[in-house]
Amino acid sequence: MNISAIWIKRPVMTTLVMVGILVFGILAYRELPVSDLPTIDYPTITVSASLPGASPEVMATSVATPLEQQFTTVSGIDNITSSSSQGNTNVTLQFALDRDIDKAAADVQSAISKTLRQLPQGINPPSYNKANAADAPIMMYSLNSDQLSRVELNEYAETFIAQRLSTVTGVAQVQVYGSAKYAVRVQLDPGALAQRGIGIDEVQTAIAQGNSNQPAGILMGANQSFTLQASGQLKNASAFRQLVVAYRNGAPVRLGDLGNVLDDVQNTRVLSELNGRANIALAIIRQPGVNTVQVAQGVQRMMDLLTPQLPSSVQVETIFDRSESIKNSVNDVKFTLLLTLALVVMVIFLFLRNVRATIIPSLALPFSLIGTCSVMWMLGYSLDNLSLMALTLAVGFVVDDAIVMLENIVRHMEKGKTPLQAALDGSREISFTILSMTLSLVAVFIPLLFMPGLVGRLFREFAVTIGVAILVSGFVSLTLTPMLCARFLRSDDVHAHNEGKWRSVERLYKRTESGYVRSLGWVMNHRGLAMIFSALMLVLTVGLFLYIPKGFLPSEDTGRLSGSIEGPEGIGFEAMSAKVREVALIVQNDPNVKFVLGSVGGGGGGGGNNSGRLQLTLNDRSVRPHVDQVIRQLTRATSKVPGYRSSSATTHRSTLVDVAAIVRIRFLCRRLTLRCCTRPRAHSKRACANCRKSKVFPATCRWAIRKSASRLIASVPAHSA
Repeated sequence: MNISAIWIKRPVMTTLVMVGILVFGILAYRELPVSDLPTIDYPTITVSASLPGASPEVMATSVATPLEQQFTTVSGIDNITSSSSQGNTNVTLQFALDRDIDKAAADVQSAISKTLRQLPQGINPPSYNKANAADAPIMMYSLNSDQLSRVELNEYAETFIAQRLSTVTGVAQVQVYGSAKYAVRVQLDPGALAQRGIGIDEVQTAIAQGNSNQPAGILMGANQSFTLQASGQLKNASAFRQLVVAYRNGAPVRLGDLGNVLDDVQNTRVLSELNGRANIALAIIRQPGVNTVQVAQGVQRMMDLLTPQLPSSVQVETIFDRSESIKNSVNDVKFTLLLTLALVVMVIFLFLRNVRATIIPSLALPFSLIGTCSVMWMLGYSLDNLSLMALTLAVGFVVDDAIVMLENIVRHMEKGKTPLQAALDGSREISFTILSMTLSLVAVFIPLLFMPGLVGRLFREFAVTIGVAILVSGFVSLTLTPMLCARFLRSDDVHAHNEGKWRSVERLYKRTESGYVRSLGWVMNHRGLAMIFSALMLVLTVGLFLYIPKGFLPSEDTGRLSGSIEGPEGIGFEAMSAKVREVALIVQNDPNVKFVLGSVGGGGGGGGNNSGRLQLTLNDRSVRPHVDQVIRQLTRATSKVPGYRSSSATTHRSTLVDVAAIVRIRFLCRRLTLRCCTRPRAHSKRACANCRKSKVFPATCRWAIRKSASRLIASVPAHSA
């Protein structure tokens, strides 16, 4: 049986099939979204509850504990973590990857309903939201002005820019960080209230009734009807000052007589500053599964249209654009892919030394890669670093089958057969060999499909992409390659040119072949040394594998850093804001930093009352060192801030930790060295009997340090660990 015979005898059908693969592949390639990594929906639900005025201890024992106990009855939960702060509790539920997030949300809502009776009186009912990795902003803009107030600037940000940007295709929502919505603030004087015998509840009732905005009905006449409008809506602080709260001794008591009535904002405990200037930030959230680069380009075009319509005093700056790093990363992989294609074709040409013979197996490369794009589009994959890496690695695999088919057909032509007969006979002999080679290569990547956890989800797209590319290359080698050999190969193409300009190439090939033969003979004559060398290489491989640094993903320089600042519970907003400004100023003075966005409260990672956030945008990569070196510099600089210590990680996040836990660690370590056992066994992995009995260990005792550290970590609160 000859699998390739029908394709050889029907060249028109073969051509149409290949053109179909090419056309559909190109169309699918244009529709593939572009991202940095595959889209992974990790089932995570966050439950939040608030009880104004409650301490972190009360929130942890009275709110977080009952919720956690009830959540343990929900199936499919991998882990539960909670954090409690002043008046707030957040519980994060992380489910197994195969758990349906919608069904899990229904179970969580049921668990919350069962816990309501156990929660303290006056608590705001707990609410939950489904966390999504796609909710991370892809772009962020900053608005500031030296002439407009923050309220006026907020109007432009929320009602003019945010609403227009939300209409861009692919934008899910536009979040406003550091917003300053207008509000009238009433600061009551307790002495004035007591003097007039008025309670706060009376003031609250008077404000609610005096500022009503309710329909008054319709006045209907014989010829015309009128809609009645009540004019009780108060617009500003001056109008509220004249509001009558009560009557005492026949005289009205107005709101302005009971305290200060000011034009203000809704939330005064919000800080948002870009390079030391107050600002309002706009974060662009994309829809899941869309092309990040196209969405960012559409948002930028809309912003270019809106900027000239703003007042001249309003300055708009792009804090960061995630699409830039994605484009640079994807373009680097694309260049590597094209370079790999060129090198493979060049190597084929140097060995075959014939244009027609080189083109035939080389056509398997574009057809295989482009045909893979169709399957990627049908499966909902994207063009990211892992899928492009799979296509790059597939280049070395997809051309093998075509070369094997070509060489076998050429061998039959050397026996004097016509190209058509040689193609039929050669393909019949080698078809099942190519089929077995293709399936064996695909089988290598099948275990990646069954890897559990997040790593398995991440590399599933990689395994499927490279497997499909190999399967398509096998199909092309069994159909297009023998058909082209039968139609375009000639009898004078079967022998490589060994004269003229190809003589030097042939000599190099012969020298390489003779060197290999000599080395093979030496190995066969010294088999013992060869086995020892192989064993040594195996041991070195294992040793290097254990020594080499390990991580989930390699360190990537995206030009962005984020840091958090945590203060002690109960710290005032002004004190926390001053500390954030101090750290932000130190970071801003670094020559490698372009923008520093510091925030406290108000969303956008601002955190609670005792925590702040820094988002850093670095200068261009060509004028600064690698991000790892920048992290080390910033860590050393921020470690000088009294009461705080900075640390960094490979995820490019600089975390500033509460110093209370650090001081406690140092204190215990110093107390550990006060008395020292001099017995030699105290320096081993187990402590000596006297040390274990007296519970006093030397500082060099590994067993003691390990036990002490474990007890210390267990005793540090979650909010400061």
